Amino acid sequence: MGALGCSFEALRRQLAHQMPTGRCDEDSVRRQWWAALATLQEDFLLPLGTQPGVWLASPLPALYEPSLLQQFQGWVWAPPELKDLLQNSSPLLPAAAAPPSVSGGFQRLALEDSDGTDPLLVLITPKLQMAMALVGSPKQRQLVVRFDPPTLSAALTLLDERLQHSDPQQGQALRAAIQALGGLQNDEQLAQLFWPRLAERVAAMAPSLTLQPLVHRSSASESSPSPSSELALLEALTHEVRTPLATIRTLIRSLLRRSDLTDLVRKRLHQIDGECSEQIDRFGLIFLAAELQREPARDAPGHALARTDLSQLLGQLEAGWQQQLQRRSLTLELQLTPDLPPVLSDPARLETVLGGLMDRFSRGLPAGAVVQLSLQPAGARLKLRLSAAALASSEEGPELQERVGPVLSWNPGTGSLQLSRQATQRLFHSLGGRLAERSGNDLTVFFPVA
Repeated sequence: MGALGCSFEALRRQLAHQMPTGRCDEDSVRRQWWAALATLQEDFLLPLGTQPGVWLASPLPALYEPSLLQQFQGWVWAPPELKDLLQNSSPLLPAAAAPPSVSGGFQRLALEDSDGTDPLLVLITPKLQMAMALVGSPKQRQLVVRFDPPTLSAALTLLDERLQHSDPQQGQALRAAIQALGGLQNDEQLAQLFWPRLAERVAAMAPSLTLQPLVHRSSASESSPSPSSELALLEALTHEVRTPLATIRTLIRSLLRRSDLTDLVRKRLHQIDGECSEQIDRFGLIFLAAELQREPARDAPGHALARTDLSQLLGQLEAGWQQQLQRRSLTLELQLTPDLPPVLSDPARLETVLGGLMDRFSRGLPAGAVVQLSLQPAGARLKLRLSAAALASSEEGPELQERVGPVLSWNPGTGSLQLSRQATQRLFHSLGGRLAERSGNDLTVFFPVA
């Protein structure tokens, strides 16, 4: 697309017009985006029942509810690296309760270099019209959601110009689809209802790194197209895994609100919820590690390091880790030296990366093992140590690990896929820490004292 006025960057600027500058980091704004998608579909679109609709998204499909994908006509602009993948006749993983025909619910179009890769969605139905996007520079990121007719009209005009220029046939199809909707009505109170629902959902979400930028095009990536293509494929896989898991998790949390559940059923639902969250975060860490591998300059510590109370953070994570380990018949012992000073790290990412470390460490342990986590001073640093007691039967675990590319390893005996030792070291280096692994059952991370 040669005309900048028809690029998605221009559309994002249109949506953000007269909006205040954002104040979020990348992780926070990506959680808001995912929560906004869930809020839109589950709290607003599904209750409206069967209705026609039109949606346009970039750089990946934004909608995931099977019934909505069947009802609505969609257009998705994706990077060239993902063209073949998105043209497959079926998704990589089946969406929850989705019939086979769902995969054909949208047209695939090419994303241009000038478009950027921040997510974007425009949705038009007879009773609800909205547009949302992620905008802003690093540390000034924000989720923009617009319901006002003038902004939506301008957005549709830009999209129509884009299609008329690049694919006139699809442009005519979009015009026909919008005209077929008939008269449009939009509740003036919709925005006032949407934001409180979104806030509730964000507050209930576990921290996740799953929703990271798709492809940061740069001189480094242009000079090495193969890693960039692998990264794009990995993000697509992340999306395909995330969608059904997030749908299942949302349904589970909806069921948990019922008062007629037996204790056993409620316990099982909580277990399923925990497993879904664990896998969603695990794929997010894999993607983050791939980004650091592709862009080594990004793992240089210091760009976002701040005073972090590591003792307090570990105390907050203890209950969740206990539940996670109990599902594997493991036990956690936490030992914190009192009155420890804060460390220098990246608090926005540290929580999830520590969760990934716990997952990586405990995944190969036998049932009944005791995971010992301690934090104590070590000169000008704090030493975080993970060890496991009485594990003679598991000493062979590390020897079974095989490398799968630059960031992954897997155990052929168990089929477990996880971050490689080198990728985990790189993650902690980006957070100001240094990981030392003497054996598979003894890990130490050193953090500099603030």
